[in-house]
Amino acid sequence: MTSLDGLEQLSVLGFLGQLLVAYVLALPIAFDRERAHRSAGLRTFPIVSLASCAFLLIAIDMFGNEPEALARVLYGLMTGIGFIGGGAIVKQQGVAHGTATAASIWSTAAVGASVAFGRYEIAITIAVMVFLTLLAFRPIKGAVQRDGSEDTDRRS
Repeated sequence: MTSLDGLEQLSVLGFLGQLLVAYVLALPIAFDRERAHRSAGLRTFPIVSLASCAFLLIAIDMFGNEPEALARVLYGLMTGIGFIGGGAIVKQQGVAHGTATAASIWSTAAVGASVAFGRYEIAITIAVMVFLTLLAFRPIKGAVQRDGSEDTDRRS
C-alpha cells in the first residue's frame, strides 16, 4: 500500500476528531498550570496530549492490532514523556520544585494515549482527576505549609 492508497482508506475526519479530543481534554490541566505560573502551561499540555495521541494513531495504522508492536511504541512514549517531565523538575537548596507539573505532563500523555486507543472513558477520567487534584489540593497544601510542615515541593 502506498501512502496515497493509505490516505484514501483512512478516515481523516476520525483521526482529526481523536486528535481534537486529546487536545481539548488537556486544556483544563494546561489552564491550571498556566494560571499558577508553572514552567509548563497552555502550550505544553495540549501539545503533549496531541502528540501522544498522534504517535499511537500512527502505530495503530502501521501495526494494526499487533500487541507487541503497540506495547513497544507505548513504552517508548511513556519513557520519552518521562524525560520531558523530568525537565520540569528543578532542585534548589535541597528542595524539589515542579514535581506536580512533571506528573501532570506524564498524565496528559496518558490522556492522549487513551484517546488513540478509543478509551475515551479513561481519557476523561484521567483529565478530570488530574485537574481536580491540582485544583482541590492547592488550598489544602497551602494550609499544611502554613501549619509549619516541611515543604519538599513548593512550586509543583
